[in-house]
Amino acid sequence: QVQPVESGGGLVQPGGSLRLSCAASGFTLNYYHIGWFRQAPGKEREGVSCISSSDGRAYYADSVKGRFTISRDNTKNTVYLQMNSLKPEDTAVYYCAAVVPPRVVCDLIGFLYDYWGQGTQVTVSS
Repeated sequence: QVQPVESGGGLVQPGGSLRLSCAASGFTLNYYHIGWFRQAPGKEREGVSCISSSDGRAYYADSVKGRFTISRDNTKNTVYLQMNSLKPEDTAVYYCAAVVPPRVVCDLIGFLYDYWGQGTQVTVSS
C-alpha cells in the first residue's frame, strides 16, 4: 500500500526553521512525483513545492520561493522540506502526496495526486 508519512512539524517562532520529512511506506519514492501541500484553517489547500521523479527538479509556490527547499534522499526513501525564515502565514497543516508521474514535470495541483499522508501541523507564532 502506498502511504506517505509526514513528520517534523511543530511550533516555531517567526524567522525560525523547521524540516519536514515525508517517508515512503510501501513504495519506492523516487518512482513518484512528490508534492508538499498545506491547508490553513478556513483556507483552501495550497501547493507548496514538488519534486519530479525523473530528474529531481523542484518547483515552488511564489509564496515560499527563496525560503523553502525540497530535496530527496533515495537511500532513506524520504523527501524533505526545509523551511527557513518562517512567517505566521506559513501556519498550516502540511501534507505530503505522491503520484505516478503523468508527465515529466511535477505539478502543484492537489487533485493530480493519488496518495496522501495524514498531515503534520506547523505553527509559526511568537
